[in-house]
Amino acid sequence: MTDPKVYLLDGGTLVIDESDVHWHINAGNPVRFPVYSVLIEHPDALILYDTGFDLDHVNKVLPFELPLQTPEQTIPAQLAACGFTPDDVDIVVNSHFHFDHVGGNKHLTKATTLVHTEELRHAKVPEPFERLGYSDMSFDHADVQYRPISGDYEIVPGVWLFETPGHTIGHYSLLVELENEKNMLFCGDAAYTRTTLEKEWIAGFHLDPAKSVQAIRRLNYLARTKDADIYPSHELASFEGWKLAPEYYGGS
Repeated sequence: MTDPKVYLLDGGTLVIDESDVHWHINAGNPVRFPVYSVLIEHPDALILYDTGFDLDHVNKVLPFELPLQTPEQTIPAQLAACGFTPDDVDIVVNSHFHFDHVGGNKHLTKATTLVHTEELRHAKVPEPFERLGYSDMSFDHADVQYRPISGDYEIVPGVWLFETPGHTIGHYSLLVELENEKNMLFCGDAAYTRTTLEKEWIAGFHLDPAKSVQAIRRLNYLARTKDADIYPSHELASFEGWKLAPEYYGGS
């Protein structure tokens, strides 16, 4: 059997304080971090996990995050680099609905959006401290086709979503099983960095700190039991060592 192809799409970078990368540690130290998406070319579907940020939205609502994004780093351009158009995407699933994970959803008008039932409710009626995180609601466009899910969920054979709440109420991490290469575990924002995973240091942005720690422990457990390499969300040094689209993992 041929492995699916896994492309990592470069969506640009943002800046936050280190105390938000690792809660209450090294305040006043700005950190630039990557924003990326995962495109899975599977025999049964073309799947996109996360869609990055929208530059205009961030410049208008969160300019203090100092966004850097070229035209080549938008979702349509990154898909084109892999030989696809937005209309080719069958399924889009966001780790969660924070602004830096949903900016390209509006381009995917033909795709079905997998969504945790609780995540959608929180995005539409957020707690006061979640409002900036959920400030980009363009994912809820007129053509959106939601498929509400909960619990761990196999999207297609070998492509799994695992519940890792805490950062948000309905957060999902992604596991792609490969026969000919090591499995790939994408943390979403359940784990910002490798230090997060080693020291159980959660991010400053969270709904439930206790569940955030439990999610980190679950990711480490999944990596061990599923023999998977871990891909954290907000660590530039790790990101710079990965193969980026149009290169890919798997496919052999």
